[in-house]
Amino acid sequence: MKHGFSGLFLMALVGAAALAQDAATFEAASIKPSLAEPGSSSAINTERGRIAARNVTLKRCIRGAYDIPESNILGGEKWADEDRFDIDAKADSPAGDHELMLMLRALLADRFKLTFHRESRPLAGYALVAAKGGIKAKPAPPGTPSAGTSRRGGVDATACSMSCLAMKLSEAIHAPVVDETKVQGLFNFNLQWTPGDMDVAVFSAIQEQAGLQLKGRKVPTDVIVIDRAERPAAN
Repeated sequence: MKHGFSGLFLMALVGAAALAQDAATFEAASIKPSLAEPGSSSAINTERGRIAARNVTLKRCIRGAYDIPESNILGGEKWADEDRFDIDAKADSPAGDHELMLMLRALLADRFKLTFHRESRPLAGYALVAAKGGIKAKPAPPGTPSAGTSRRGGVDATACSMSCLAMKLSEAIHAPVVDETKVQGLFNFNLQWTPGDMDVAVFSAIQEQAGLQLKGRKVPTDVIVIDRAERPAAN
């Protein structure tokens, strides 16, 4: 049976809506405009069965719910990047992070009326490759727990693959990064740079500290394209 583009697109939206409807949902959830000072940091914190998101945009929530860098989230109105919210949500059981993120997806569909589709697009970004002289990053000892954070000025990660590092770098520099190192295994990374001339700082840091390089190029990038979103009613 053949489907035109519009038919496939409609099927994708209906499928996404059905998944959101069938997914586990929070027992209670509060969404309010954030009162944080301009320039304050944002965060999504989880513990068993609870999410506390502070000073977050809709795109920051999509990033957490779907594990995708914000640079790969396209479309949407200006407010989706600018309006900030505080979200407190509680499950009816001690759910772990994976289930909480599935619940967050359902919450975004319900309260923000979020619908989107996925595409692969060639975007201006970087390929992560091995530098001359070889990898300097230290392999993670067996049993090291996997963890990682990215921030303005660095990336810290333990038991992290090269594709994981590419994701963290993408979050830190707000541009797509794909792994082309062909290096297997898990490593510990502690990359530090001085925010400012970001390109120069990042390039130098990852080469000197990890034996890696970023090569600028168009890279095939999986993106989320927002089709519809509404500001949630405060409660």
